[in-house]
Amino acid sequence: MRLTVDHRTTYRFTVPQSRVVQLLRLTPGNTHDQTVASWRVHVDCDARMREGTDGFGNCITMLYAEGPLTEIELAVHGEVVTSHSAGAVLGAAEPLPPALYLRATAATAPDTAIADWARQAAGEGGTLDRLHRLNCALHERFGIARERGEPKQPAARAFAGKRATPRALAQIFCVAARSLGAPARFVSGYHLWEVGGAHRPAPHGWAEAHVEGIGWIGFDPTTGMSPEEENVRVAVALDAAGAAPVAGSRLGEGAEELDVDVSVSREG
Repeated sequence: MRLTVDHRTTYRFTVPQSRVVQLLRLTPGNTHDQTVASWRVHVDCDARMREGTDGFGNCITMLYAEGPLTEIELAVHGEVVTSHSAGAVLGAAEPLPPALYLRATAATAPDTAIADWARQAAGEGGTLDRLHRLNCALHERFGIARERGEPKQPAARAFAGKRATPRALAQIFCVAARSLGAPARFVSGYHLWEVGGAHRPAPHGWAEAHVEGIGWIGFDPTTGMSPEEENVRVAVALDAAGAAPVAGSRLGEGAEELDVDVSVSREG
């Protein structure tokens, strides 16, 4: 499947900024089932951009822009060819051992309520079967929130509600899977299909868990299934903040407004 991605992020500042430094995780990498045919990141102001790789193996771009800046727009356009993988992640950059992804963060701290629920939802059997049951149960438990949500909301707080964003669901899955002894990580990327019949103009998020003897397998609690050729995989980390498409700092006072729009379409 050939997917076209258009992703636009606009920052507006109430007071001109002297300098903006941003770390961009906007460029997907190649795997056995994902080939980047073309990809371009554009910024609408004079800026220095330096490409590299972070400790998780993600492709990153450092952006440095000098002010005064009242607005900055990042535009991504690319084409990615994907193929069926049954959820398996093969050929991805893996600089870190799976056991590292048992580590918790502030947003994915161990939680008794999640752990108790995970044991019941996963049931008995092999690790892969238990994780698939966990994924389905999480999908059935929550309604999907369309709004952007709280950027650094802990998984435990999201679990206490009735609706959750895809990002929150993926973080809950990570906490639940780790409580069962499976290394798990957050994945940021893009998804072709509209979720629940409504357009959601934001990047997508799901999870991956490591199964001994098999490797990394994707789980998307938003759909209750494993991610397939409809997904473009961009970045991984211990939680959503670590895989965020844009992170950075600015030198200047005032507030900022963020506007994000994402469009994913299928060619042919």
